[in-house]
Amino acid sequence: MISFIVPAHNEEFELPSTLAAIHAAASGAAEPYEVIVVDDASTDATPDIAAQAGAKVVPINLRQIAAARNAGARAAQGEYLFFVDADTRINRLHVTQAIAALEAGYVGGSARVALDGLMPLWGRILLRAFCTLYFGLNLGAGAFLFTTRRNFETIGGFDEQYFVGEEVYFSLELRKLGRFKVLREPIVTSGRKLRMYPAKQVLHDFFGVILGGPRGARSRAKLRLWYDGKREKHAAEA
Repeated sequence: MISFIVPAHNEEFELPSTLAAIHAAASGAAEPYEVIVVDDASTDATPDIAAQAGAKVVPINLRQIAAARNAGARAAQGEYLFFVDADTRINRLHVTQAIAALEAGYVGGSARVALDGLMPLWGRILLRAFCTLYFGLNLGAGAFLFTTRRNFETIGGFDEQYFVGEEVYFSLELRKLGRFKVLREPIVTSGRKLRMYPAKQVLHDFFGVILGGPRGARSRAKLRLWYDGKREKHAAEA
């Protein structure tokens, strides 16, 4: 069985599309599955929307993405663990190709990324440069990661020292166990940060994390871009 684990904080506008896409993808792949939404301190309708969509809701109050994913994994019953962010849409190919990769001996993987909605020119340039470098290094995008329960437990899950960049360390730990697969079929995730924030702030926060290294990723204090909780008031079209 596949366990789809969706960490969420105040995602009432994005979550319905994400859960609908998961149900369609899993049904189209004809795989038994469950959906777990980890509600991390939401103050909106996130947990109600999740329950109405047939998901198991796991409440936590930590405001940390790594901890939310680990909480979902602890509650999961499946042998295959798929981590899907609450603003991300997957399709049937992501499920079938990920399962095929795991059955072929890959220890886990991810997928390339496309952003929804209209993007400023600087955002499109930044995304292309980032994806070329990041996926060229064979690392997994946090919006979509998959592995087996056994491999997840072997590496100890997501490292809760980190408030951002935890997917990099997760990918590197999995790669110590064997081959890591990045699917060419892109997931579609929200481009809201590139619409809501000016280029100066995005670049400042983004490169601040890179230059700050592990120490900077261990504190929420300077991670406004990821943790200030700003949301668009509607889901963008893909």
